[in-house]
Amino acid sequence: MDIENYYDKIYRYICFKVNNKSLAEDLTQETFLRFLKSESKEPERYLYTIARNLCIDEFRRIKPVSTEDEEMLVVSEGFEDEILEKQTISGALKKLSEEDREIVILRFVNEEPVGEIAKMFGISRFALTRRLNKAKSLLKEELERGSHER
Repeated sequence: MDIENYYDKIYRYICFKVNNKSLAEDLTQETFLRFLKSESKEPERYLYTIARNLCIDEFRRIKPVSTEDEEMLVVSEGFEDEILEKQTISGALKKLSEEDREIVILRFVNEEPVGEIAKMFGISRFALTRRLNKAKSLLKEELERGSHER
């Protein structure tokens, strides 16, 4: 198994979940350490399961830090539009349920196949596709509403 093929995907997934780059790096490393100790035959699926559980454990341990505060400290000329766009997208994603947000991130950020995501969540491909379409519609509405409010 070539770990490098999975590292970026798992890191992005965790980063979206915890909104903290240094914590995401730590949790990603912990994910791979736990994976290497196991003897799983489905690396990608098991890596996501470990990562998901570590994020849940972290949320139970401490309340996640908001990146909005971090971003406000870094704002300088020329970055305002980018910050507004990120906040709009982040706000739209928050309108989704935790599970639907996770499905959207896996499918559209990490470009995971529908079949693999369906296996991870224990649902049919058809059910997953319906949930993705519903989530996309909600995101589209929220983003259109956000662009009119600017």
